[in-house]
Amino acid sequence: MDNDDILKLENQLCFSVYAASRAITKIYRPFLDKLGITYPQYLVMLILWEDETITLKDLCKKLYLDSGTLTPLLKRLESMELIKRVRSMEDERILCVSLAEKGRAMKTEAIKVPECVLGTINADVAFLANLKGEVDKLLKDIKE
Repeated sequence: MDNDDILKLENQLCFSVYAASRAITKIYRPFLDKLGITYPQYLVMLILWEDETITLKDLCKKLYLDSGTLTPLLKRLESMELIKRVRSMEDERILCVSLAEKGRAMKTEAIKVPECVLGTINADVAFLANLKGEVDKLLKDIKE
């Protein structure tokens, strides 16, 4: 690759990952609209459906986001009565986020989302699983 080619948009890994991420998020939109949540809110709910309760610090780590980005999103989920935010009794500096009953009940509908999304992507499931593994490895390598 010569010097001029290195700056072409079509040769940028970052753009391919960015564009694919936006396209995938767009596929999720109609399914998440039925649940009344956005894609970032869905990511929070996925974690809570798995863990039930998590500290804000750990939630930030899992989502690769800072608390300033997550706090407004969590406030919105709380106003929708999907989650609860409570300060730790042992240490008030620690904020715990947990599922509210309405959020727990939403899981029944949300369980259909991944299958619906897969049904709209024109790619082999094995290919997608392999791609996810490769992207996860890349993310791990970047974070180290």
